[in-house]
Amino acid sequence: MIQNINIFSSNNWTDYEMLDTGEGERLERFGPYIIVRPFEDAVWQKTLSAKDWGAVDAKFWSSKVGAKPGWKFNNKVPEKWEMSYGNIKFFASPTPFRHLAFFPEQASHWDLISEKIIKAKKEGRTVKFLNLFGYTGVASVMALRAGAEVTHVDASKKILSWVKENLELSGLSGGPLRVVPEDAIKFIEREAKRGNTYDAIIMDPPKFGRGPKGEIWKIEEDLADLLSKTKKILSDDPLFVILTSYAVASSSLSLGHALGDAMKGLDGTIEQGELCLLEKSTGREVSLANTALWIKE
Repeated sequence: MIQNINIFSSNNWTDYEMLDTGEGERLERFGPYIIVRPFEDAVWQKTLSAKDWGAVDAKFWSSKVGAKPGWKFNNKVPEKWEMSYGNIKFFASPTPFRHLAFFPEQASHWDLISEKIIKAKKEGRTVKFLNLFGYTGVASVMALRAGAEVTHVDASKKILSWVKENLELSGLSGGPLRVVPEDAIKFIEREAKRGNTYDAIIMDPPKFGRGPKGEIWKIEEDLADLLSKTKKILSDDPLFVILTSYAVASSSLSLGHALGDAMKGLDGTIEQGELCLLEKSTGREVSLANTALWIKE
């Protein structure tokens, strides 16, 4: 396996822009709305003026700055609104966790998912795609649009209702999608016992989490076990495995080493690097998360 360090970024956004960053914050456009969110890694100065940063529709305040944490809305912002990327649609919505119900920096992964599945379909393959820790399911919608049979797993039943809404918005209701409200590791163990396998897997495990039956997840302790068990449910001819992490202590190198160890014996390449977004004010790439990929050679 050849290991490379990469910047993963997509230039295909129209409904989203990272306008500026700095001084612990990020200024972004989500569709028609301008929003400020905390971004603790932005240890540099802001480029745009105070006027630009002040003319926003909403801001999420972090408890770390001493203010009352949560959203403050300067203008009327709906509970949710439609967004699009490529040939799919999904909802954005201000959540209690500062997110907007999706992560725009993951768009480069959506591009890869679509490309690999479409190519495999043209070669006559039926692609089984698994989204672990699937959240609101944008990656699942993309995989389904590309022609895969999709299994979407998340421990939160409430979150899984988002998946169905995003499917409906993209006109994909009734497609070959299975939504499973279950702890990721328990799901993998059950699938392995049943002999079920997948051709493509994407996962975005949290730093810490609890399953529906109180299962505790800690990425530092459980990632290696997760990846080892994931290998056991790969098909005989897998396409890719994508791993993303927002955990503070993780790095792209550590993710690459972990994924590389787990995928030993398979003919593929490990790529590791940072998920980035292009900052409009400076034209530079800004890192938002670490990632590692195993891709079939």
